[in-house]
Amino acid sequence: MIDDFPAILTASQTGDDRAIAVLWGELNHRVVRFLRSRAGDAAEDIAAETWLSVARKLHTFSGGEIEFRAWLFTVARRRLIDWQRRQQRRPTLVGLPNEFESIAADDPAAEAIESLDTEAALAVVARLPGDQAEVILLRVLAGLDVARVAALIGKRSGTVRMLQLRGLRRLRELLAMVEPDGQGVTR
Repeated sequence: MIDDFPAILTASQTGDDRAIAVLWGELNHRVVRFLRSRAGDAAEDIAAETWLSVARKLHTFSGGEIEFRAWLFTVARRRLIDWQRRQQRRPTLVGLPNEFESIAADDPAAEAIESLDTEAALAVVARLPGDQAEVILLRVLAGLDVARVAALIGKRSGTVRMLQLRGLRRLRELLAMVEPDGQGVTR
């Protein structure tokens, strides 16, 4: 939860860069994780598009922190759908990895260790059917309640609960297939 959200929101709506940075700093990593599970390496670009859309319409938003999160993830989901549609219309280009790319970070080792757990978890969630993965990510990463997720994805609350239950059961099965040394899936 963001300390003094109403003041941060008001300042953000008037163009205060520091307040906008607080919102971005508190929520962007959740948006990127949600998008990464659905769009892979394009997540950062889609997140940037999301924040641009949010910035353009921020002055029209009214509500509390939970409503802001729901709105933010609604925008992120719409940008994701737009990206998926563009991808379906474009031919896929296969290229060689760029040997000269580098990761800029204050502590690359710490970042790598932290990302291992996150990436492993997202890789398992990505193996779920799309609707189950989306519900679990919106409930866990976005911290949205069942009613808000239902409204966001256009399904009934009971359907969201069932998708979450089935998704969690499937996750348990997938995790049970991981070998004790954590090196891979046995099936």
